[in-house]
Amino acid sequence: MRAVVVNAFGPIHSHKVEEVPDPELGPDDVLIDVHAAGVNFSDTLIVQGRYQLRPNLPFVPGRDAAGVVAAVGAGVTRCRPGDRVMALVPLGAYAERLAAPQSRCFVMPDSMGFATGAAMYNTYAIAYVAAVMRGRVKAGETVLVTGASGGVGIACVEIAKAKGATVIAAVRTIDNGEFTVNHGADHWIDVSGPDLKDGLRRLTSEKTGGKDINIVLDPVGGDVFDAALRALGHGGRLVSIGYAAGRIPEAKANYLLLKNIAVMGAYLDPHFTAEPEQMERAMREILAMYDQGEIRPEIMEIYQLENFSTALTRFADQGVQGKLVLTIGQET
Repeated sequence: MRAVVVNAFGPIHSHKVEEVPDPELGPDDVLIDVHAAGVNFSDTLIVQGRYQLRPNLPFVPGRDAAGVVAAVGAGVTRCRPGDRVMALVPLGAYAERLAAPQSRCFVMPDSMGFATGAAMYNTYAIAYVAAVMRGRVKAGETVLVTGASGGVGIACVEIAKAKGATVIAAVRTIDNGEFTVNHGADHWIDVSGPDLKDGLRRLTSEKTGGKDINIVLDPVGGDVFDAALRALGHGGRLVSIGYAAGRIPEAKANYLLLKNIAVMGAYLDPHFTAEPEQMERAMREILAMYDQGEIRPEIMEIYQLENFSTALTRFADQGVQGKLVLTIGQET
């Protein structure tokens, strides 16, 4: 089969599509003929050796995929050959075939195309963990989403809105602001200005009429994290999702104490092991939200597998609205 293979960490363009053996099928695995794979910001870092986790070499990158079940292991009960499924794995999705644990596979609704399934799983699962399981968003609360026009950001906007929150989207351009409003944000603010440290609190206060920000969902980190922490109201929660800005921020404990603020992380993969039943319910709810039209995964561009380096470079340069997707030469 064809797959993107990372033989040594290096620049995005240094990696190639190669012929490799089909993955081995374990008793609890689902073998998928992949039609589409989602492109994530973390993929751009992993292939360069710049991610916080460094896989053993060689490896096939890619986390989320959608396709048709080709075969199942002896212990699989969740799906059967011929089913259209979406899957989430630590690695391996940039390939014509993928073996994924059945606990990470879900049969897609008939109305969902393969490209949408690949674009949806990782980002909306992360957003659900951040907003619902960690942030515990409630109807009537005010949520600030940073990096709101990106894949994870727009998923956070939609899920927080579906839960009844007032959502403020933090972006850096007018176009991105309008994009977030089209996906449910109540307000948007421009955080590209120089006075972010105090300016973010002023901007959010103007939008809320002086009401506190209850929750921050932050996939950006860096200076945006620092400013968002200052914008939180008494008893607020900040959920750290990632560090797209590059700098891993730090929170001063005395500031958390004075405002009774909670800062927590939302790293997706451990939840599948530590809380499998809760993740099962989460994905069922996400799929129900899709069926009800409460979430609308946004695909900005679709690339052929052979053009994966163009897609990764596009993502690394930032400015992507929603998701990018790789198609594996089949129906999407």
